[in-house]
Amino acid sequence: MSSQTKSPSLLGGAMIIAATTVGAGMFSLPVVTAGSWYTLSIAMLLVVWGAMLISGLLVLETNLHFKLGSSFDTLTKKTLGQGWRVVNGLSIAFVLYILTYAYISGGGSIVNHSIGQLGIQLPQQLAGLVFAAVLAGIVLWSTRAVDKITSVMLGAMVITFSLAIGNLIAGSSVELLIKPDGEQVFTPYLWAALPFALASFGYHGNVPSMVKYYNKDAKKVALTLALGTGIALVIYIAWQTAVMGNLARSSFTEIIAQGGNMGVLVGALEQVINSDVLGSSLKLFANLAVASSFLGVTLGLFDFIADLFKFDDSNLGRLKTAGVTFIPPTIGGILFPDGFLMAIGFAALAACIWTLIVPAMMAYKVRQQYPCHGYQVFGGTPLLIVIGIIGLVIGSCHLLAMANWLPRFG
Repeated sequence: MSSQTKSPSLLGGAMIIAATTVGAGMFSLPVVTAGSWYTLSIAMLLVVWGAMLISGLLVLETNLHFKLGSSFDTLTKKTLGQGWRVVNGLSIAFVLYILTYAYISGGGSIVNHSIGQLGIQLPQQLAGLVFAAVLAGIVLWSTRAVDKITSVMLGAMVITFSLAIGNLIAGSSVELLIKPDGEQVFTPYLWAALPFALASFGYHGNVPSMVKYYNKDAKKVALTLALGTGIALVIYIAWQTAVMGNLARSSFTEIIAQGGNMGVLVGALEQVINSDVLGSSLKLFANLAVASSFLGVTLGLFDFIADLFKFDDSNLGRLKTAGVTFIPPTIGGILFPDGFLMAIGFAALAACIWTLIVPAMMAYKVRQQYPCHGYQVFGGTPLLIVIGIIGLVIGSCHLLAMANWLPRFG
């Protein structure tokens, strides 16, 4: 088989999915779950991971019935009609744009924290602009470029994660994990954290890209989604263990008071590590995590924009797509450089629609249009109802939290 027709590797696609997923959750989850703490946060992650994996498989099931390159805009129009096409399109655009903005904000923060250790001071706006410009060029290049570079990044993340986080896990206190200090109230704080858990497993914008990448090989795409999100889940659990096993619950009140951005959390952990080498590994891991997630999220946004505006794959077409993809969130990152946590919370609200509710509805409709035809997710209609209900519950939690009707820690 020639190199031109060789099928992309399973690992390459899984790295894109894992890289897309790992990012927001690494630096938002420990902060927003400080109230519910370790045991409840791990249980929550398992439930949300399962729901988000299934909903991604539902997107795969729907996507297989349409031509290669069809993104959510096409899928919702063909299955649910023009009204849901508009609602879902606005939700997708909002989520992907605001996550891109969040990564520019978080990327600027962690870049500033990193170079600050070298005595270099940059305005966070400029750090965010440089961060966005460099990575946007990679997405503009090609999907395969994102595959190769994120694979390298994930490899480097494994090494730096093992060095820094392995040391933190080895020094974790079981007492801190099981019997934290402060008020012994946990469950009420779980509900406000649910939307952040959902945002931490957001990869659905990349499912159509994977269907195209693997030329509608359903088994390979499904394995890619399971492996990629599974890697993310393991990393999240290890990260929660490392952070909560070393930082007292009460210390998160100060982290939250300082805005809870990535640089603040990394700075607190560096004091615990008390090693220049391990501290450098932690900073490098943080930079790689947000960079790889930026690449994965913007790849999905890039393909969505190309499908929505029917930009072709020529150099000029890709340049037009890149302009619509990157300019708005970069401007936001320059004007509002400290909105990382708030942005992820709002992204989760809209994500409930297009990562849980709409995939369930599309799968239900496409099964009516194509009964007993091809790949189908297990569970039948009852599973679709459960996924939709989970989406409604998580969305309601964010609205209640915004109205200050749910307790928040700190």
